[in-house]
Amino acid sequence: MRIIAGRHRGTKLARPAGADTRPTGDRVRESLFNILEGGRFGKALDSAIVIDAFAGTGALGLEALSRGAAHSSFIERDRDALGVLRANIARLSRAADSRVIAGDALNLASWRDAPASLMFADAPYGSGNGLAAAGQLTRIGALAPGALVILETGASEQPDAEVMANCGLTPIDTRRYGRAMLHFLRAAA
Repeated sequence: MRIIAGRHRGTKLARPAGADTRPTGDRVRESLFNILEGGRFGKALDSAIVIDAFAGTGALGLEALSRGAAHSSFIERDRDALGVLRANIARLSRAADSRVIAGDALNLASWRDAPASLMFADAPYGSGNGLAAAGQLTRIGALAPGALVILETGASEQPDAEVMANCGLTPIDTRRYGRAMLHFLRAAA
């Protein structure tokens, strides 16, 4: 696993041992970031404030930083993944524009940073936790009005329409990549 493009292009990222963490594959990540840089969602990465929920290795938030995001907050609860995440941030010398939150994205009670304009939620497939985390982060003011939220789910999963509506999220696009599905949502303005 490596950073695909930008300032840190080609830098290899560490991965935790075991199967508890499933990082977004290089192909899916490359496609995702090509979409973000393609203009359909404006300049989604330029100076973006990013949340990488269920961060694992931090590949999504670090890729965003490599491509021009201003800051990434990484939310992760697994102790082993936290160690790898911190090592990857150090490897890229991005500690100054990164924040690691050792906790559960579903249960954060407050947000002290600027609201994010871009959120990635790559929760365990089949859990529905990506959408639940987006809802919780919206409730505590972690997402800016009009923020772009990208959920990665299993290919057969669809976010619950009622939950999306209750969270103020509107679906705008869906893309399938093998076993993965990317859902692009927009937070209420």
